[in-house]
Amino acid sequence: MGSEKQGFIWLSGLLFLNIFVLATADVHYYEFSLQESPFTKLCSTKIILALNGSFPGPEIRVRRGDTVSVNVHNQANYAVSLDWEGVEDTIEGSNNTIQPGRNFTYNIELGDEIGTLRWHATSAWAAATVHGAFVILPVANEDYPFPAPTSDQTIILGEWFREELTEANQTIAPGSADAYTINGHPGETYGCSNDTTFEMQVDYQGLYLVRVINAVANETMLFDIEKHRLTIVGQNGTYTNRSFTSSLTLAPGQVIDVLLCPNQNVGRYYITARSSSGRHITNGILRYTTTTTSF
Repeated sequence: MGSEKQGFIWLSGLLFLNIFVLATADVHYYEFSLQESPFTKLCSTKIILALNGSFPGPEIRVRRGDTVSVNVHNQANYAVSLDWEGVEDTIEGSNNTIQPGRNFTYNIELGDEIGTLRWHATSAWAAATVHGAFVILPVANEDYPFPAPTSDQTIILGEWFREELTEANQTIAPGSADAYTINGHPGETYGCSNDTTFEMQVDYQGLYLVRVINAVANETMLFDIEKHRLTIVGQNGTYTNRSFTSSLTLAPGQVIDVLLCPNQNVGRYYITARSSSGRHITNGILRYTTTTTSF
């Protein structure tokens, strides 16, 4: 009898939670335009496929249980489709290819997903530049199961190829990347003075939820922030038990959410991403904007 009563209480709580989420859910509308755009990296310019003219692509940011409508206009010369990795809902027409000059609307109904997911083009070549973060926040007034962050930052580990995308190679997997990027920035390790470096500004003893996405197709990536510890709190759209580490190992497509508490002396610290094969390394900068206050 006791176990039945406990089960009823648990079920009632679950039903209440689902009703609460349903009652507070919103509908979000996004417009994506796929175009062929010139980008300069590694001291040379090439044409890439990009959504809304950005690399990485635009971030989707909603709340748990929301509905998301993404209308994709294909203004490029290549057919494309998008994959919403980690979304539990079956998306009608998600396997359809959007031909040049056409558009398609993805309607996504979120359920229990929470934290960070990713979206990307299904073609391996297109996915190198057509990808982005899918951030799912808690429902309003819903607590995190860990200390609430004061801010958050998405970090996407990507790759860059000097080779142009062509009709012939768009259906095959790319080879080895010529560089890795952090949020589209190659950093200072590739010998090109024009390359930009990603910078994350933080306050001393702030608390940041850092969403790290490995968008590199065929490489496990290692990620760390010099002299800083990280607390893992989520992976691939779900919360996890907290664990502590000085570095992350991310398989291709993996997403890990971590808490970062900047507690070092004011200054600049390297954010480093490298492949497990040791082929390339790229750096960003963690920069303190304030330090400890004296009383």
